[in-house]
Amino acid sequence: MATALSPSIACVVPTPSQLAALGTVLCLHRPGAARELGGWSSARRAEAHAGLDLDGMHESLRFFDADDACCWQLHLLPDSDFLAWERLAGNLPRCSDVAPGGIGERLWRGLAQRIRGLAQRIRGGAWEASVLRFQAVPAALEEGGPMLVASLGTLSPLGIDCARRIARGNGIAPSSSLDDCCCRRAAAAASIASPDAYRHPIPLS
Repeated sequence: MATALSPSIACVVPTPSQLAALGTVLCLHRPGAARELGGWSSARRAEAHAGLDLDGMHESLRFFDADDACCWQLHLLPDSDFLAWERLAGNLPRCSDVAPGGIGERLWRGLAQRIRGLAQRIRGGAWEASVLRFQAVPAALEEGGPMLVASLGTLSPLGIDCARRIARGNGIAPSSSLDDCCCRRAAAAASIASPDAYRHPIPLS
């Protein structure tokens, strides 16, 4: 379980309560000691992002630090609370890479995305990934607002496929924490709930 205090500028990023309402999401975070919630702690602003690739439309929330570098991402999954996501995304600035164009242009955009992901893998990967559920926990008075707590989420088979696709598009290699963490355990939980479900760990790339 990971925990982080509220960012110093809470008015321009979602609150712990808003994030807790999202249900299960795919979190992309930078490698380092702070792990899953370090990016949220350093966030100074956030925006809602929509993209289109060969697999269809995908949505994310992107968080930016004091240098205006993207430091944290949350991705919508089939297992997320769609209505809570829409409420939150509707209150954030919106950014989209969906441009008009025919199938040829979309194919080129999809190829470009895969090339970027491959380049990130060659460099060792810029992101790690975890499937998480958030909770808002009251903090001590001297610590200010509520803390954000994250625990491992579970996914449906469709959610596992979606998380694998997002990870691959962001250059996350098979040996990364995503393969060892989120969906591997999610698949194990699914197999316990249903004997006919996935019986073995699911590779995510």
